[in-house]
Amino acid sequence: MCRKKGSKVLERTCHVRIKETADIKYFFFFKKTVSLITNSIIPNCTSKKCKSRHVLKASAGPFSYQKFIHFALDETKRRTLLVPSPLQEKYSSMTAMDGTTELQMLSFQAPKMRLLRSLSIENEAIQILDFAVFSRPEFDVPIFCANFFTTATMNIIVLDLNPLHNVIDQRNYKEKYFKRLIPLGLRYSELFPWGGKLTSESLKFFSPIVIWTKFPPSQDRYECLYSAFKEYYKAWLELIAQAPEEIDASYIKCNREAQHKYLTWRAEKDPGHGILKRLIGERHAQDLVRDFLFNGLDELGSKGFLDYFPEYRCEDGSVNEKRSILGKSFENRPWDARGEFIGDDIKI
Repeated sequence: MCRKKGSKVLERTCHVRIKETADIKYFFFFKKTVSLITNSIIPNCTSKKCKSRHVLKASAGPFSYQKFIHFALDETKRRTLLVPSPLQEKYSSMTAMDGTTELQMLSFQAPKMRLLRSLSIENEAIQILDFAVFSRPEFDVPIFCANFFTTATMNIIVLDLNPLHNVIDQRNYKEKYFKRLIPLGLRYSELFPWGGKLTSESLKFFSPIVIWTKFPPSQDRYECLYSAFKEYYKAWLELIAQAPEEIDASYIKCNREAQHKYLTWRAEKDPGHGILKRLIGERHAQDLVRDFLFNGLDELGSKGFLDYFPEYRCEDGSVNEKRSILGKSFENRPWDARGEFIGDDIKI
């Protein structure tokens, strides 16, 4: 684990705990940071600037998330028939208004995978990876999710197998997919301590093995993260390989709605969209979010955000822009060493 190419295992470095910082915000809540980073980026993107390209450009910086993507694609191709998604024709690459920042997109599908997609953004100021894999509704496996946000001074990380169904309320589902993965989660929770407050609304979309953390720039830390990404992704590939196909129409419908609910939440409440708006403009950003990042909103269901989350309805019928209505958040990891939810016992 955490091995550099051509070097000894970084066991000693990887087991040094990261210093915790007060009031660390959850990755999807880095709105202020986004504003600071992207204020220098011209907030419009003409159609000429945003033309599609098919060549992936390497990052100019010392670290790139491209090897994460390459590993995932190579590992997936070893196990299943992976073919380009129809989305690839429209979404491959865009150049931002600054003329240098590249938004690189890849999308594939497989017999059990509805969509494997990645978005990476790299320039001298930021490195971003949004990588996810969604199963077909006939399979109730979790959603693989890797959201990495890197600047010259910090890294904000979320890596998880997002449960398709709520593991806090549905114990059978947790036992089915996460019981045997708890040791894996524990190992990396020691290397990557809990990153700070996480709202109760967001928590229901995460599993007991979630890595939610923050750490300063460090090549050793990146190598540990790469190790975690590989192990989590291999674990996910094993789950989907072993998952039997559901034939009961009612269960398939339930899986479809669960995935649609997840997509609806992410499409509405992910403030990382601010970066996209500043890079390529609001219209292109909305298109990318709805049709690419969270593809399936129109195909998997017809319910809207307020149908799933009525507590966010304002008096005028609009959606409340707050990211937490309940106002409850978790400063510490709300699962114990056995993967049991202890959030109700945590002082907040």
